[in-house]
Amino acid sequence: MTSANVLITGANGFVGSALVAHLARNGHRIRAAVRRTEHDPHPGVDIVNVGDMDGDTHWRPSLEGMDIVVHCAARVHVMRESAADPLLEFRRVNVAGTLNLARNAVAAKVRRFIYISSIGVNGAETFGKAFSAADQPRPHSPYAVSKHEAELALQQLAQVTGLEVVIIRPPLIFGPNAPGNFNKLMQALDRGIPLPLGAIKNNRSLVSLDNLVDLITICLDHPNAARQTFLVSDGEDVSTTDLLRRVAAALGRPARLIPVPAAVLRAAARALGKAEFAQRLCGSLQVDISPTRQLLDWAPVMSLNDALAATARHYLAQARR
Repeated sequence: MTSANVLITGANGFVGSALVAHLARNGHRIRAAVRRTEHDPHPGVDIVNVGDMDGDTHWRPSLEGMDIVVHCAARVHVMRESAADPLLEFRRVNVAGTLNLARNAVAAKVRRFIYISSIGVNGAETFGKAFSAADQPRPHSPYAVSKHEAELALQQLAQVTGLEVVIIRPPLIFGPNAPGNFNKLMQALDRGIPLPLGAIKNNRSLVSLDNLVDLITICLDHPNAARQTFLVSDGEDVSTTDLLRRVAAALGRPARLIPVPAAVLRAAARALGKAEFAQRLCGSLQVDISPTRQLLDWAPVMSLNDALAATARHYLAQARR
């Protein structure tokens, strides 16, 4: 792979920061775009402060001399939503902000634009058949709707301008310092807290941070990546129960899982206004990565068990400080 000049947005985020570090180690010239610079997390990398992202963000100086943009920045799921119209706010950042960046990238003669989307564009749950990139999109939330609309806007821009748009839709991403529910479940297992998740017979695809970063790296210059949409996973689907047992084993802890039927959990969650959280724990979400493997001659570089072990080691190292 030849070195390239790469602008990475969301460079302080979970995916963006790992990607910046990986590409810089491998000889690429990186410009890391962040909302604000509080410290320098990437020594030797060109850090640019672009402020908030929307349709008016001034991108032109950041894009000068860049060959590729990897767009990781987004307004993601908000636990305590304060916006009067959440969809409008998601569109302001994820649709108008993305299209503004892409138009400026075209003006700066950027060759390729890699967009980190979401499997939520496909839908919230699978029922015996894995999601495919060729499926009719069924976004299930304001966030997923905004990611789908951004994909469509990018594809339309690509048709007019020739910009090489690459779309990647990951499922749940986990790894060291993962935000959200994965880390909370790991904490519960480490503390020996009993969880009512011992009888979940679903199938879920996940992707480790290492495997996602590797796929993005392949997409920087692979000729088959242009104008494609890729699904990605670790290549092994697991039930929530099995996943928790594997995480507990990686932590060196017993898995205290109570076998409560999934239907009971869903009903209780609905009563508490947590139906979406229960769906993620009890429902299936499988993705078909065979087209990704074939088009890019790609395979996950890390197995699910190895990725869970690495995540657990990092968690334990942090917890013991």
